[in-house]
Amino acid sequence: MTIEGYITRIRYQKEDTWYTVCDIEGPNGEETVRGTMPGADEGMYIRADGEYEHHPVYDLQFVAREVEVSMPDDEEGIIAFLGSGRIKGVGKTLAKRIVNRFGSETLSIIEKEPERLAEIKGISENMARNIAIGYRENSAYRGAIVYLTKYGLTTNAAVSIYNELGDDIYQIMKTNPYKIADEVKGIGFKTIDRIAVSAGIAPDSVFRLQSVLIYALTQCEQAGNMYMPEDELIDVAYSYVNSDYPIDGFSEKISDLLVEMSMDNKVTLKKDSDGRSIVYTRKNYRIELTSARMLTDLMSVSDEDDKEVSETIEAVEQELGIKLEEQQALAVRSAVSNGVAVITGGPGTGKTTIINAVIRYFEDKGSMVLLAAPTGRAAKRMTESTGHKAQTIHRLLEFSGDEDGRMRFMKNSDNPLECDAVIIDEASMVDAFIFYSLLSAITVGTRLILVGDVDQLPPVGAGNVLKDIIESSCIPVSTLRHVFRQNEESTIVANAHHIRNGERIEISNRVNGKYTDFLFQHAGSGDELSRDVSKLVSRQLPEYLGVSPFDIQVLTPMRNGDFGIEKLNKMLQDVLNPEAPDKREVSLLGRTYREGDKVMQTKNNYRMEWKIYGAADDGYLLESGVGVFNGDMGIITEINDFDDVITVRFDDSRVAEYSYANVSELEHAFAITVHKSQGSEYEAVVLPLWSVPQPLKNRKLLYTAVTRAKRHVMVVGDMNIFNQMIDNFVEHRRYTGFAERLREIRAADEM
Repeated sequence: MTIEGYITRIRYQKEDTWYTVCDIEGPNGEETVRGTMPGADEGMYIRADGEYEHHPVYDLQFVAREVEVSMPDDEEGIIAFLGSGRIKGVGKTLAKRIVNRFGSETLSIIEKEPERLAEIKGISENMARNIAIGYRENSAYRGAIVYLTKYGLTTNAAVSIYNELGDDIYQIMKTNPYKIADEVKGIGFKTIDRIAVSAGIAPDSVFRLQSVLIYALTQCEQAGNMYMPEDELIDVAYSYVNSDYPIDGFSEKISDLLVEMSMDNKVTLKKDSDGRSIVYTRKNYRIELTSARMLTDLMSVSDEDDKEVSETIEAVEQELGIKLEEQQALAVRSAVSNGVAVITGGPGTGKTTIINAVIRYFEDKGSMVLLAAPTGRAAKRMTESTGHKAQTIHRLLEFSGDEDGRMRFMKNSDNPLECDAVIIDEASMVDAFIFYSLLSAITVGTRLILVGDVDQLPPVGAGNVLKDIIESSCIPVSTLRHVFRQNEESTIVANAHHIRNGERIEISNRVNGKYTDFLFQHAGSGDELSRDVSKLVSRQLPEYLGVSPFDIQVLTPMRNGDFGIEKLNKMLQDVLNPEAPDKREVSLLGRTYREGDKVMQTKNNYRMEWKIYGAADDGYLLESGVGVFNGDMGIITEINDFDDVITVRFDDSRVAEYSYANVSELEHAFAITVHKSQGSEYEAVVLPLWSVPQPLKNRKLLYTAVTRAKRHVMVVGDMNIFNQMIDNFVEHRRYTGFAERLREIRAADEM
């Protein structure tokens, strides 16, 4: 259906996406319309294609799929537009006076003869100029958005491009559209390439080839790599540009171009340990090199007296009522005697005991210690296990998103952390960029202790910091092998170590006639597996463990397939949070979001605002800030269809509001991938194994999954897949050079 009319009221508008809810006055009277409306404002005329939907609270609304917005051409519409507040200094009263004077020619007068506005009493020449400037800026913005969307770009993309490049976009689109892909965050090469090639840009244009190389490097970074071997980079770039427009001599042209780009400081060319040519973005190489320099500088601290260390450790043992095993005592000594120390080991090897001993050691010395972990859940666990406040690394560094939505920290080299020691738990999750930011905020003289399990999956972000530090042999490492946390009734820890060592294990429903905390339940078909998972999560495990179904986490190796998160979440939503009259819900982007749903943030959003309130019934604001990060989990507490907002309360009590326009950042979390579970601990884990793709049948993924469980692991499905995962130690190699950079720095310092 098509409707049209003048916008009489903007109820809601998100300026960075132009998602709008408005009232219009048309031939059929007043109607409410919602949808993406680039350039929409009060007084403007819209023509919209879409359909009517019945809203449970606000009655009938028109949902617009395609919208054409134009400037008003009658006096009433012009008054509404000028009086909307978009043009600084013009309100409804002044708008009426201007239109009363110039009528339907008002907008033309403002644009072409603004000095005539001074004919109106109360408008000076200076004010007339400012009104004209405001109108032109407003018009330029709207015009640019409309211009870019005509190329097939989304409104979100058009807004991002204009905000970054301004009025230069017209010339850029004519001469080098690839500048957009290179300079505007979130706008990919493929999007611009389609426009540029169809507009006549040569397939072997230098602009195009440079852009595809940067894009290929960016894609490789998203897969966890800090650099790419040149031959592999060429293959990846070739796959992006050569399907429809073959380019002769592609490899040679790219090799020559990489040399030129290196000379222009656009990339860095190096050799790896095997002598292969490798390619970094300038940013990634600087991060690795600078991080290696900063970490090496921190190592210079070692001013503890051995006798005093021994005496203090003995005192700590007495205070805590423990006796450290030899490996643990050596780990504590290393942590307090070196500028940087690494403590690594699997579950039950005493890492928490060591952290507590190190904290008490520094406290007894009158030293300030700060604790942090990569995720909110990991920080919460650290707080509970130590009795000392821990926070995410982002909050430790006082994260503050900048105006461009990029990552920025208030704690840095100019405003460093004020403490004597920093302890980072779950360090295997720390990527290269967060580690660089952390090191930037630590001054020489402050000790850095990294604690983690190097056998876990690598970070979601690029780099493999903990593994690289250990492999560099430049930093003291304490590897814990003795398992302490196990008893006759608990098999999770023991089985985790068997899996890590590649040893098959016997698991069944009972051991010696008793239920254990690590069980296997065979499923003969996919349907049977679905039923088993539903019963386990909704009833059997909650009753057995005395917990809520939401305390039980379903983990799966994959996103897609019959037992990927998409299908599992739909099934589990119906079981754990079914449709009900007292629960509001909304269907967006193929998903139904419902009050009470368990959800997860799927990308870093550096601009998302959050708040922490006091008691739920008083609304007292305790804290506010920005930044919601990939992997943050919470519950949908409210769906407001009038303002088109979904409210989520995260595990650490932060509350954030998602407009319908950016709800794509939220996905259901009744089931999540094993990768997304890193750093978390759940009362129980249910692991369905059925038709797992070969690349995901690996030991490290299985080990990570079972070590997420605090009290119970239930494997459901096919035991053959479980065993195949134990047998397969092949893992995808990450291209990182941090270990080599550390060795280079050390060698240079020793010369």
